[in-house]
Amino acid sequence: MEPRQVVDFYDRHPINEGQILDALARRGKDLSALTPEDLFDLDQDHYGGLQAVDALARLGGVGQNSRVLDLCCGLGGPARFLASRFGCRVAGVDLTHSRCASAARLTRLVGLSGRVSFVGGDAVRLPFKAGSFTACLSQEAFLHVPDKAGALAECARVLIPGGRLAFTDWVAGPKLSPGERRRLSEWMATAGVENFDGYRRLLSRVGFGAIEAEDLSDWWRRILRERLQMYRRLEAETVARFGQARYEEYDQLYAFFVGLVEASKLGGGRFSATLACPQMASTSKLHY
Repeated sequence: MEPRQVVDFYDRHPINEGQILDALARRGKDLSALTPEDLFDLDQDHYGGLQAVDALARLGGVGQNSRVLDLCCGLGGPARFLASRFGCRVAGVDLTHSRCASAARLTRLVGLSGRVSFVGGDAVRLPFKAGSFTACLSQEAFLHVPDKAGALAECARVLIPGGRLAFTDWVAGPKLSPGERRRLSEWMATAGVENFDGYRRLLSRVGFGAIEAEDLSDWWRRILRERLQMYRRLEAETVARFGQARYEEYDQLYAFFVGLVEASKLGGGRFSATLACPQMASTSKLHY
């Protein structure tokens, strides 16, 4: 998987800065007087909305004094929510520079630039010093990263000892075929889909303990059905920005994606772990 494929996929994603600003304009919002809450139902480009971000924050031990890394931050919706809800400082990093630029502009509009910042960067070469963060959160991003072990090792490097990692990602079911994996790569810029046991092994290998995993597949299945209909309601906006061919391409690939989840060939997982201190024994639990 080439980084360019991931960047191209998100550069042409139907949820984008322009779409958010158009929605605000239709609501009669004054862009010079926005609050973070004005964006919360528009800027959460992940599964589960604010409920999902809040769950990761709880697993990550996020509080007012936390220094949080939002890995593969996209448009920055979760980062803004965390700063607004907890008063913490958040740094977002994303491979797609256009998403980082959009995230920064949206953050300025809601007055959170003092607590939330964004930088372009690769998950396997994070532009931060060791021990910079108390928590690292990420949502549905590792499927785009070929070197998942390298990315998790980078999370460990930038966390303080005892720091918490919490993330969600798509996980492979036993019936996901090689051909379907190839189509996911070609259509959705996936670089490989891990399973629950695979993530548990990777986390342990790079120094994390107290590993927990939760199966979110049933919840995400319901969300996906709703999201497919949401994308279809955005047809006119998507065609206006990217053309009819792009809309039809995205509709086809998303319907394929939903079909895999309906057939239990793909599922969702939420993971959390603690960066081991020298005295900390490594333990793990796995819930299905």
